[in-house]
Amino acid sequence: MKKFLILCITLCLMASSAFAAAYVKIEPDFLQPSQSKSYEQVNETLAIIFSKIKPQIKTDKYPKYYHDFTLVKDDDTQNKSYHYVKNGNAELIYNIDSNELKFVSFRRPELMKSRIIYDYPSGKLHAVQIFVSGAESFVFSPDGKYVDYAPYVKEVKEQVVKINEELKELEERETVLEKDIKEIMYQIPNMIADDVPIGENDTKNVELEKFGEPFVPEYEIPYHADIMKSFNGLDKEAAARVSGNGFYYLMGDIARLHSAVLAYARDFMIDKGFTYCIPPFMIRSDAVNGVMSFEEKEAMMYKIEGEDLYLIGTSEHSMIAKFKGELLKEENLPITMTSYSPCFRKEVGAHGIEERGVYRVHQFEKQEMIVICKPEESKDWYEKMWKYTVELFRSLDIPVRTLECCSGDLADLKYKSVDVEAWSPRQKTYFEVGSCSNLTDAQARRLGIRYKNENGEKVYAHTLNNTVLTPPRMLIAFLENNYNEDGSINIPVALRPYMGGKEKLIPLD
Repeated sequence: MKKFLILCITLCLMASSAFAAAYVKIEPDFLQPSQSKSYEQVNETLAIIFSKIKPQIKTDKYPKYYHDFTLVKDDDTQNKSYHYVKNGNAELIYNIDSNELKFVSFRRPELMKSRIIYDYPSGKLHAVQIFVSGAESFVFSPDGKYVDYAPYVKEVKEQVVKINEELKELEERETVLEKDIKEIMYQIPNMIADDVPIGENDTKNVELEKFGEPFVPEYEIPYHADIMKSFNGLDKEAAARVSGNGFYYLMGDIARLHSAVLAYARDFMIDKGFTYCIPPFMIRSDAVNGVMSFEEKEAMMYKIEGEDLYLIGTSEHSMIAKFKGELLKEENLPITMTSYSPCFRKEVGAHGIEERGVYRVHQFEKQEMIVICKPEESKDWYEKMWKYTVELFRSLDIPVRTLECCSGDLADLKYKSVDVEAWSPRQKTYFEVGSCSNLTDAQARRLGIRYKNENGEKVYAHTLNNTVLTPPRMLIAFLENNYNEDGSINIPVALRPYMGGKEKLIPLD
């Protein structure tokens, strides 16, 4: 029995010795230029490992769900479908797809970075891996045979080439799909507010409030174009010869009055805390698509031939687009801006007599205001903004009213809108001189305007716009409401500093 035991021990030692000596040494030509460790170091590590290696271990002490282990990112293994959960030098290697434990491995921190991997659940030696860099390693089979590095590199390179080709195809496809998605997205209107009146067109708009007493004098008030001509202030005939219908020349006191009301509106808004801005008068198509619907663009915008540029229909467009793609700071909100610009509009369609003067034209000037704010603030800003317009008109002795726009009168991106209408004593009715709109996050989504809130979340901002005033349309209301029987025009006190102190305008004939 004693001899038998001695024989068994001898055979085991021989087997262990044979196993330990079975590994193949790494030769210098095996190493790649990028590998930082010399082959001597690799061989030293290899000799130590195979001198102490166990051909099999018991894996029952490494259960499938071992809660003392910590999940870490897999940065080392060539097979990226594996995650590692480790505790000390031991690792449990899981397959991500099946969530199954595949291997148990052990690190040897005292040696060159290496890993001894055992199959699970059999516990048999699976491989020995020695790392020379984060991405490069030598792999040995359980019998100590070197798994050639070169074929692996070749295979990886081929995979990289294939992936790059596929990536190029995917990028090209992505460009096409992204364009298609944007075109579809641009056709989706904004949601309207719950309290918006339902109606097919502007005839269903609902009057909200009147400001100032409408007055009709006993004497006749002429057509606005005739009033302007009495001051030698309007020439549409010459403009038609030069530019076509829908254009005009303003001259003399009428031109001065035009500039005066714009300057007054500018200072009025600056005093309200708005930043004055003169924006670009032409914008690119991506900016146009970000602020309005395709239908509006086609009906309103003039395109510059041969250029990706459009003449603005309102300065709101270029002011909002100023923040395209920006991640704003929460502490900088709200952004409040007022701007001057010329505006260009096709104004497609036929119009009545009241619009044959300067009521509806292809070119005009405008003072606008915009607000970019947090979603919870847009309701309050909406109320503030249209009230600014009311206040300005009343300071110039012009009665106005507000109308809640119905569903059929809302442009696609508008959540809620109110029109400001001025009183026309000649027509004995009101007509539109401005509009205030809350677009919530519709424009911000198209243009990528966001801010980071206190929780670190990226949130789309809300955008609002409102007309301060628009001459010459505003001039119609001004001239009619300040017209005297002798043809003179009263200059309200607030406007006199902008008119050289004049209290009245006297016609030339």
